Amino acid sequence: MSIFEGFLSTTETLAAFDDRSFVDAMLRFEAALARAQAAVGLIPESAAQSIVGSCKVELFDVARIVRESSRAGSVAIPLVKALKEAVGLFNADAVAYTHFGSTSQDVIDTAMAQVTRNAMAHVEADLSRAIDALLDHAVQHATTPVLARTLMQPASVTSFGFKCAGWVAPLVRSRARLRVAKANALNVQLGGAVGTRAQMGDKGGDVMQRMADDLGLGNARATWHTQRDEWIALGCELGLMVGALGKIALDISLLGQYEVAEVMEPSEPGRGGSSAMPHKRNPVASMVALAAAQRTPQRVAALLGAMPQQHERALGAWQAELAEWPQLLMSAHGSVRALATALPGLQVDVARMRANIDRLRAELPKDAADEWFNPALAQHAGRLTIEQIEHLRKPSNPIKERTR
Repeated sequence: MSIFEGFLSTTETLAAFDDRSFVDAMLRFEAALARAQAAVGLIPESAAQSIVGSCKVELFDVARIVRESSRAGSVAIPLVKALKEAVGLFNADAVAYTHFGSTSQDVIDTAMAQVTRNAMAHVEADLSRAIDALLDHAVQHATTPVLARTLMQPASVTSFGFKCAGWVAPLVRSRARLRVAKANALNVQLGGAVGTRAQMGDKGGDVMQRMADDLGLGNARATWHTQRDEWIALGCELGLMVGALGKIALDISLLGQYEVAEVMEPSEPGRGGSSAMPHKRNPVASMVALAAAQRTPQRVAALLGAMPQQHERALGAWQAELAEWPQLLMSAHGSVRALATALPGLQVDVARMRANIDRLRAELPKDAADEWFNPALAQHAGRLTIEQIEHLRKPSNPIKERTR
């Protein structure tokens, strides 16, 4: 991973998508496949035991598998070759049953679903932390007067709590949609050469269900080799979340400018300093979230652009999608982790907010100042804030999941 990528993501997501983790996930697929096929009588139990016993990532030269994937055109091809060699050392008869009835895309898509599930657990946990922090600020500052700004200019008076309620609402909706999109997307892939599971006959569906249960993934029933809609829907929902986080980060960075100085990210040694200007407090969490918001639209667009795929297996489009997907998750988790870390300690300067209102009032005719820049206007915004927070904290209307 590039030095320029690492600080924009998280150690957890970088680890979820590193070479060793992905090869390990592919081996878990092969072990689950063997167990399921033995359970329904497709392969001998002795062969399954040999295959499962060989599916240990520490037995494999991961770097070599990755190197050989460029020539093979798929990381699954050198992996399966190495797996068969490992199985053959213990049980030569089991080699013929290794990877039986499956294809490279089955292994890779299912491995991607597994590592994505691991990354999504961290994304959702940090998203909930960010939501909780903003809800707390919204309640605490429900009636704290602050200038609203429209078209980058001071407008009228609102409350900071009302602003926080506006920030958090898209995140609450995003959390609900992500749960549904994740449940619909994270499925076992098992179709064989052209998606029909022909080599497994009438036992293919049973094998697929057993694998789903074994791996803790969903069962889409049908092959989704070139039907990528549910998978890309999850990517789109991540893009929406990153955009919502970017809006919050942009507002916080503007409110933290020296000339405004109403809201600041928390300060601690080694965070947000300048190598040349010791007076600076750089909003580094906002910077990470804004960097993600800059990069994510291109990732999502690439996923959408890869959806038209040829016939039963894609030439180029699926491979492009694979390359974009980890980058999307890395940016998404980097964004939400940055704000989840900063938002609880957000420093709100109530006195500065009031001073900025008073300074503007002093420059305007009295009747206009009393009508539009009276801090009492925050009381009305505060009532709206509490109504909105109560609504957000109630269970939302359930989003129906696709019937599996």
